[in-house]
Amino acid sequence: MNKFVKVEREHQSRFFADCEPGAGGYRGSAYRLDPTSFERNLAPSIRNTVPEYFKQKSIQWHRHSNHGLSSQVCCLNFLAPLAQKPQMLARLVQATLGGEEPTMLPVEEGPDGQWFVGFEWIGGNYLNEAGKSGTRSRGANATSADAVLMFIRAAKRETLLIEWKYSESYGSPISPNGNPTRMKRYEELAFYPVGPIRADLNLTLEDFFWEPFYQLLRQQMLAFQMERAGEDGADIVRVLHLSPLNNIALKSVTAPKLREHGPSFSAAWRHLLNQPSRFVSMDIDKAFAPLLTQPSAVQDWADYITTRYSNLLFIDTEASI
Repeated sequence: MNKFVKVEREHQSRFFADCEPGAGGYRGSAYRLDPTSFERNLAPSIRNTVPEYFKQKSIQWHRHSNHGLSSQVCCLNFLAPLAQKPQMLARLVQATLGGEEPTMLPVEEGPDGQWFVGFEWIGGNYLNEAGKSGTRSRGANATSADAVLMFIRAAKRETLLIEWKYSESYGSPISPNGNPTRMKRYEELAFYPVGPIRADLNLTLEDFFWEPFYQLLRQQMLAFQMERAGEDGADIVRVLHLSPLNNIALKSVTAPKLREHGPSFSAAWRHLLNQPSRFVSMDIDKAFAPLLTQPSAVQDWADYITTRYSNLLFIDTEASI
């Protein structure tokens, strides 16, 4: 087992025992909640609004929404409490992209007003993923970003697609059963000038059929096409990959044909892109430190995050908040 996963299972088990007594223990695992009470996996401040938002937008919950190590839930716990805090989201953008602090733009209407962050974002149907009905679902059976931010910076309108990782690690190629469909959908969308991947590296689409590269490819193709179409008026669309510093197993280059392009998945991925600036990878700790150490931090959110996800954060919040 991934050492990081073992540590997090123990930590989340203790968290549920201390903060959600009686909730853990589903199927004998202290880090799992009963599916009928999955909302207790969410921070208290979003237990009503997020389920309503998912219902409002017809967003699919991931299979393990009751699991303490759910990436989807982790992303929601970090970002959903800030949905109506544009100044804090602006600091997050500045921490991850550098440069001047942006002016955040509303993404969509939430159950309690305008939200400046959206979740399970699929953009337009650029990747040939709509079924016979011509529709797609947010959160299932279509390329989606875990979260999306929109803002204006340096007189340009930008969209940031966020991919959130927590306990994942990879090693095996994806199942070959769907490869003919994958080839049909994406083969003409991957390589520059019609896609984001450099065309001078003698690579094929099948070389990317290893996670996390297959997922990265689809998200980067989505970002490329969104920028090309100027979706939501965007001049620039980037992918931001956020993951824990200590999840070392996640950072390896799993795809054999891509190992010569960098020592880690993020370094290799940037080398593969025709526009490397359209991809940013950062540790969760580094991205959120400027928010959690500010006097204006939302206290209940900061307390919850630093207690539940302390193994993802390595900052002295008590001295600053």
